[in-house]
Amino acid sequence: MKFFVRKALHVLAAGIAVSLPACVQEVSGCTAAIVSARASASGRPLLWKNRDTSAIDNKVEYIAAAHPGELAFVALFNASDRDCLEAWAGMNSAGFAVMNTASYNLNDGKVPQKDMDREGYVMTLALKHCRSVDDFESLLSSLPRPMGVEANFGVMDASGAGAFFETGNDFFTRYDLADAADGVLVRTNYSHSGRPGEGFGQIRERNALELLRPYMGHASLSPSVFTEELSCSFYHSLHGRDMLASDAEWIVDQDFIPRFTTTASVVIEGVVPAERIMEDSGRDYVMWTALGYPPCAEVVPVWCDPQGVDPELRGLEEDGTSAMCNRAKARKAEVFCAPDGNASRYIYVPALCGDKGYLSRFRRLNYETYAKLRRH
Repeated sequence: MKFFVRKALHVLAAGIAVSLPACVQEVSGCTAAIVSARASASGRPLLWKNRDTSAIDNKVEYIAAAHPGELAFVALFNASDRDCLEAWAGMNSAGFAVMNTASYNLNDGKVPQKDMDREGYVMTLALKHCRSVDDFESLLSSLPRPMGVEANFGVMDASGAGAFFETGNDFFTRYDLADAADGVLVRTNYSHSGRPGEGFGQIRERNALELLRPYMGHASLSPSVFTEELSCSFYHSLHGRDMLASDAEWIVDQDFIPRFTTTASVVIEGVVPAERIMEDSGRDYVMWTALGYPPCAEVVPVWCDPQGVDPELRGLEEDGTSAMCNRAKARKAEVFCAPDGNASRYIYVPALCGDKGYLSRFRRLNYETYAKLRRH
């Protein structure tokens, strides 16, 4: 515990506060879920994050253990994070995985903005040192107050345990996956333990739950359900239908799971739960990764291994960006192409639909990728 405190103080003190743009709820979103082994088609737990952020360029990197006692890990980073200090979803060599969604109904606003936005540093620290869900709780308990965070942290480990930690500057509330009757926990941009009626993402949460409903109770949830269905669905719970299923040429981008600000969809698939967590459990984990706007993105498997990250996912371009993310960004520009301003608010339906639309094209490709790995 003392080590955690010393390390936390060092890492958080080194962090640089991020200046968030106005209307932060529109750019710092995310929709996420944890699925227990009993609800999964493979008998392996799942951790999903559909990432929304103003940092449009993302990359994936493997980080070797730098000091004795640390763990190697692989994670999603902003491309601008050249030193890979802030992880936004990842897994380590001990089989521990973590991600987050921003929350907006926990803190009281008394902590200056310059001392906030430390979630990425906390997750990097967790990936370097945590082996279990309980370890993550110990880490949160050890952090100096105020923690500089307002988030729903989702975690799972090789024992099959999982939990969301709804975390503010001075406290956290733990929700265990084992207590979820259907074996699934979903979060967006408010905390269930927070102030009622505040925060954001309630419609997206209902979208996700409605899309998951046919799979619940049948042990049939798989990574592709998240990357190819939820992260590519234009179902809207207020309308009760898929908004692409019409003759409209343009639809408004509002409260779908994939949004203009979505930069990645990541599903971490764990191992069949074991009684004892082995040191190399994470090598059998798979991080299914779609960089860029998911309806236009390829899914690529990633492993916690020095050769486990496809070079096209890494920040190897001259400007530090990822080649795969750049291609997805170019396709996204064809989807958000309204000619009269406010292009980010309108979806051009023909770019997504039909045999030649990006949704159909990449679903076929991505299902082939899933099937190919399952055969080996």
